[in-house]
Amino acid sequence: MKKFFQEIKADIKFKSAGPGQKLTESVGEKAPKEKPKQQALRQPRQGPTDEAQMAAAAALARLEQKQPKARGPTSQDSIRNQVPEPKEEGSAHLAVPGVYFTCPLTGAILRKDQRDARIREAILSHFSTDPVAASIMKIHTFNKDRDRVKLGVDTIAKYLDNIHLHPEEEKYRKIKLQNKVFQERINCLEGTHEFFEAIGFQKALLPVPDQEGPEEFYVLSEEALAQLQSLERHKEQLLHAEPVRATLARQCRVFRPSPLASQFDLPADFFNLTAEEIKREQRLRSEAVERLSVLRTKAMREREEQREMRKYTYTVLRVRFPDGCLLQGTFYARERVAALYGFVREALQNDWLPFELLASGGQKLSEDENLAFNECGLVPSALLTFSWDAAVLEDIKAAGAKPDTSILKPELLSAIEKLS
Repeated sequence: MKKFFQEIKADIKFKSAGPGQKLTESVGEKAPKEKPKQQALRQPRQGPTDEAQMAAAAALARLEQKQPKARGPTSQDSIRNQVPEPKEEGSAHLAVPGVYFTCPLTGAILRKDQRDARIREAILSHFSTDPVAASIMKIHTFNKDRDRVKLGVDTIAKYLDNIHLHPEEEKYRKIKLQNKVFQERINCLEGTHEFFEAIGFQKALLPVPDQEGPEEFYVLSEEALAQLQSLERHKEQLLHAEPVRATLARQCRVFRPSPLASQFDLPADFFNLTAEEIKREQRLRSEAVERLSVLRTKAMREREEQREMRKYTYTVLRVRFPDGCLLQGTFYARERVAALYGFVREALQNDWLPFELLASGGQKLSEDENLAFNECGLVPSALLTFSWDAAVLEDIKAAGAKPDTSILKPELLSAIEKLS
């Protein structure tokens, strides 16, 4: 049986080897002669005549004239064009040159990257005029952990309360610096030592019972002890103080009527993420991966959409008035709609008249609603429409008067710009 299969394989291999060849023949002699018809087909074609070449050139020129010079945008190009790209600061076409802040201590206008350093400088320079206030600002501003600040402040207040309640007892006027509570709650905070010294405590080496060497204490001076009301006032200041924060500059601008009112070119400050924002985005992404395995309700999807809007920190808002003029301001994305109403009211000649603000879809923004801009979809930029309250307009018409054509204050109109 094995020999039978070997013979079959050999026969198949022999038949597939092709035609035979004599050993005395060369390779070039084995090809059969071609038939006359095939030889005729393989003969080279003659080139076109001069007249044909001229006609072809003329036709090619006509085709090139009809073809478009540039390729039209593809669907990917149109999608890409819808995504706003951050612009470099200093560009003449930016809606705002950047994000700026106002120092509450000096009134100076600061860039985003300057604010922390300049506020620190302002607080430190304030020690020469009011060391108590400066030390309180330092405690609340320089220390970022709010829980630790509250614990330290409450502990200092307890020290001062004991002095106020027991002014005759000497032990309450002394604070041991190596005490565990003092080290863990107070010594770790910037500004606390400056505060103790500013309100009348002085460092002194005092003996400690059952201990060989002296230790360092804060001891309240006799002058400060005689002014217990001042100590109580300083304690209240410390308890109710807030961190010194630069306020966002509105960068109020007024533009002439323009068809470009709804176009916003924003600087890079509106798109850069801080370290905290990056961490938050990573956390949201990991949560999104977990949600892929579960069904989401409509309420869950709406919450996710709102969360996407919260990624923006700032927003530029424009309000178009009946005469076409535009009022622009910069806001935090998490500010309430009431802040925009207040901003517009400050710009009106008749700030006592009620008015309405309408979003792009004609939806009225209620001044009384406690909604933020990112919850209303007004980030990172939006154009709104101003209109007087309908009932007020009816009363004006009934009285035979007409509303003023010039709505904004003259000082704002004197600095009106062209929107480009």
